[in-house]
This record gives sequence, C-alpha cells and structure tokens, in this order.
Amino acid sequence: MDDFAMIAQGLPGTQETPAPETETGALPLKVIGSEQLMEARRTLSEYKEGKARLEAKIIENEQWYKLRHWEQMRDGDRREIRPASGWLLNVILNKHADATDSYPAPTVLPREEGDKPEAEKLSSILPAILELNDFEETYSAEQLYKLKHGCGVYGVFWDPQLMNGLGDIAVVQADLLNLFWEPGVTDIQRSRNLFHVELWDNETLVEQYPQLEGRVGGTDDEMSHYIHDDNVKTTDKTMVIDWYYKRAAGGRTVLHYCKFACDQVLFATENEPEYRDRGFYDHGLYPFVFDVLFPLTGTPAGFGFIDIGKNAQEYIDRGGQAILENMLANTKPRYFSRIEGAVNEEEYADLTKDIVHVSGSSVGEDSIRPIEGKQLASIYVDVMQHKIEELKEVCGNRDVNTGGHTAGVTAASAVAALQEAGSKLSRDNTRGSYRAYRQVILMMIELVRQFYDAPRQFRILGDNGAYAFTEYDNSAITGEDISAYDISFGRRVPLFDVSVAAQRATAYSKMSQNELALQLYNNGLFNPQMADQALMCVDMMDFDRKTEILQKIAQNGTLLQTVQMLQQQLLGMAAMIDEMRGTDDATAAVMAQFGGQPGAPVPAGGGHAGGGRTENPEEAKVTARAREAAAERSRI
Repeated sequence: MDDFAMIAQGLPGTQETPAPETETGALPLKVIGSEQLMEARRTLSEYKEGKARLEAKIIENEQWYKLRHWEQMRDGDRREIRPASGWLLNVILNKHADATDSYPAPTVLPREEGDKPEAEKLSSILPAILELNDFEETYSAEQLYKLKHGCGVYGVFWDPQLMNGLGDIAVVQADLLNLFWEPGVTDIQRSRNLFHVELWDNETLVEQYPQLEGRVGGTDDEMSHYIHDDNVKTTDKTMVIDWYYKRAAGGRTVLHYCKFACDQVLFATENEPEYRDRGFYDHGLYPFVFDVLFPLTGTPAGFGFIDIGKNAQEYIDRGGQAILENMLANTKPRYFSRIEGAVNEEEYADLTKDIVHVSGSSVGEDSIRPIEGKQLASIYVDVMQHKIEELKEVCGNRDVNTGGHTAGVTAASAVAALQEAGSKLSRDNTRGSYRAYRQVILMMIELVRQFYDAPRQFRILGDNGAYAFTEYDNSAITGEDISAYDISFGRRVPLFDVSVAAQRATAYSKMSQNELALQLYNNGLFNPQMADQALMCVDMMDFDRKTEILQKIAQNGTLLQTVQMLQQQLLGMAAMIDEMRGTDDATAAVMAQFGGQPGAPVPAGGGHAGGGRTENPEEAKVTARAREAAAERSRI
C-alpha cells in the first residue's frame, strides 16, 4: 500500500458507524450522497479528458528516461541496430545532483516582536518533523520527477496514525497521473475541485471499510498507467477517490473533503458535524504543492528537460544507428557469387572450413568476388557530434558543469569560478524548488497550529551543535481573543514567514566562504578595536550569514568598550590606593596586568592584524600621565 492509502486509513469517521441523532431524534440530513457522487464522477471524467495529453506525455517521457525511447519514435523503427545513448539521461542526473547539493533548510521568521520565541521554536522542530518523514528521500524523488516531467508535487497531510495514534504531519510525493484538476487553471488553488485517485488492494479496502464487502473491484478507467517491465495486474484492486472541493462560508474559504469508492461515501466532512462548518484543514488550501520546472500558461504543470532534449537525442541515436550499420557493413565480408558459379558458398563463408569444394576443372575470378564497401564521410560524424553539443547547450549541461573540459583553464580557483558561472540554470531551478518548499513549510505550520493539541517531544540541534530535547504544542500559536471594555475585536493569530537556504552548500560555496573568512581575518575585521570600521565594511558586502557576522562584530566592539571602561575605573581605583599608601605599587600592578597599555588588552590571537594589537616599545601616554599623577599625589 502506498503513502496515500496509509494516511487515509486513519481518517476520522472511516468506520461504519451510525449517524448521530439530532435533538428531535431524527437522523441529520446527509449533504454528500449518491447524487453528489455521480456529479463528482462526471466532473472527474471531464478533468480526465482535459489532461489526456499531459498524461500521454508523462508516460512517454518515462520511457525516454528508461532509454526505451525507440519504442516511442514516430516511425516505429524495427531494425536490429537501435542504439540508446544516455546523453539526455546524463542531463537529468547532473541536474538532480545539483538539486540535492542544495537540499533546503527552513528558518521561520516572526512578523511581530512578540512572536519571535515561537518562530525560533518552529525553526527547531520543523526539521525534526521532516526528518521523521524521511523528507530527504521525498525531496530527491520529487526533484527527479520534476526534471523528467516538468512538475513535481508534494502532498502535505495530517496522518492520525503516526506517533502511536497521537497523529503527526506526513509529507509525501504525489504522481501527476493520479491528480485531476480543472482544465485551464494555472494555480492549482483556483481549481473548483481537485481529485486524487489511487488503486487499493481489495482485501485491504474491505478490511478497512467492511461496508464495501461484495462491491470492490470494477473499472479503473479514470487512471492512466506507466509502461512497466513487470506484469502489473489491476484486477484485484479498486479505485479509491479523494475529492477535495472548496466552499465559501462566513467570509472565508472552507476546504471540504470526501473519500468514496464503489459509489459509496467512505468519509465526507460535510456529513460530519465536527467538520461541516470548519472544513477539513483550517488553512483552506488543497494539500498539494506543485513545484514547476518550466511553467506553461493554462496549466499548473510545466515541461522538463526530456521535453527539451528528446528531439536532439532522437537524431543522435538515429545518426548512431546509421553509422553503426555502415561500420558493420564494411567490416563484415560480403561477396558477389554467380548463380552458375562452381564454388560451394556455404563452405566459402564458413571460416572454420579449411577446404572449399568447387566443381569443374578451374575457378574463374568472376565466380565469386568480395563486395567493396563505401567509406563513410567524416561529415556525418561531425553532424552527430554537433547534435550532442546542441543537447548539452540547450539543457545547460556543458562539460564545465560536469567537471570535464575547461577550455585550457587549469587553476583550481578559476575552474571553480567557471563552474559557478555555468550553473546559473541550476541555481534558477533551485530557487523555484525553494519557493515550493516554502509553501510546504507554511502548510506544516498551519497543521501544527490546528492539530498539535498535546505536547510532543523533539530532538533538535542546539546552538553549539549538540543535541537537545524540547517540548512543543500549539497553545502559543492558536491565537488569542482581543477585547477591551467587554468589546471583542476579534482574534489575533501569530503569522510567520519562512526563509529557505541550502542546508548543505556546494563544494565551491564552502571554499568561497572559507576564503572570505580568512580574508576578513587577515584584514583585521575581527579585531574589536576596529569594530566600527568593520561594521561599515561588512555592511557593504553581500555573502551568506552576513547578519550573524555583523552581530558578532558589534558584540565584540561593545565588549571591548565595556572592558576599557572597567580598566579605566580599575586604574583610577589603583591611583587612589597608591595616593593613600604613598606608593605606586597598585598602579604598576594594574598596568602589568594590562600589558602596560590601559584600554588595549592583549588578545589571545597575538599581535598580528587579524587578532590583536601591534606591540609598541614606547610607553603609552595615558600610562605616563597616570604615573605622574600618582607620583604628584604621593609628594603632597
């Protein structure tokens, strides 16, 4: 059973239970019944017709990805030689590697000062929830699907079965073949209805829903299927439909949900008093996030690298087919033989035969002679190579991006710079994935707000890299009533923004960050005495984690000022002690503690530009004035 079926098993109201009675004893009116299901099936059929071409393209692209594209070519070539080179597959694999190198990590940002503690807690627990979902594997599968077909889809649900029945958030990958939306919409949230269709095993379905006994099975004509290498049977499966739709109620959009199979309602929010007015999810959004690669107008799906490169890949393989056929024709010996010739052809063609029998007293040169092959011109090889370069160019998969030819550049830093400059397309794709990921995180926050009634324990990563444990529930983010003088002004709900950054930077990014840190250090920008200049310099720069560096430089400058103030106070107290004693021992001891120069302590880093001061053999003027003042007071 797949992820969607596992999630659906824990839906409230899935067991066959009698409907609750009203105050008058009569059963409540069911809003979703057989008539509504018939209308939903008609709508589903319309949506199915609207995305027929998309489904055909996805199935065809999957064959191209599996290097089975000769079966998809227009003329159905059936010749023996059918090479399937992996140039297009290499494009997808390299783009997928770029995507996984930039695996995202969320940071939750508050919109008001009072929500900052909750934003920090959410920033800690959301990665833990994603880890429980094995989201890294889901992200990898979704990115591969997106690169192949032009659009990947996340499903963000509440699964009541997780956490031993306590329930938790489930983030899974969805297949476009199983989703149906209103034709013509670009934003999936603007579709009037959204259907997710899945095949369930009959025994599992009856076990979960006993009321379907004797009804399971039937047609699955609403679904398209991939071309599998294995023999996949669907006769023992039943189509289960998740129907999402929106209604306007009380000035807001309410999301309703109905699960049905075999023309039987299994669960419907409008039939449940608990959900009738509230809806299924409080955020009112379809629980699917579309991650589009190259957008198209009039559809929430897009097109991918297979759509871009399969034309060039086709001619590369057709050219390879022609070249290989020519090679075999010229390398394998073939002969002309006269019909009335006196040579035994079978023995002549069999190279294992040492003797070839002939008839007659002599064998003429015209009895049998070899066929002279025609040498293939190099222009054809050049044309095929140009097609390979075209495929690399249009897909942004140049050799420099894959660590190959670098046009004579040998320096490591220069090669890294070329690779970074050539990865603009991958970075643009990654930004699109981050926008979809941000929507996933925002949905997760809303599910936490709605369902985290009971406290939960999380293992998080502390500030110093050590593991820590924290407890969290939704009590602080569900909102609070705002009232004054017994007048209610509504309810304030904390809102959050999400910033997404790469959790694991690429090798080039790490190298450049390390190099930048060394440059800042060597130029003395970490010296507390240069805090003001360092703040101005860093503020004009643009690099990752810049805000943290600015904060640390400002803290070091403030700490230095505090230390200098305390040093002056201590020096003044030492001078007062020496005045009362008539000595200068206290002042000398303080000066020795400060390295002979008050206001400028010697840091641990030594005296170079990166970490401390430069040694000065001359006594500082402030020290001399302090000693003179102490000596003058001692003479009075």
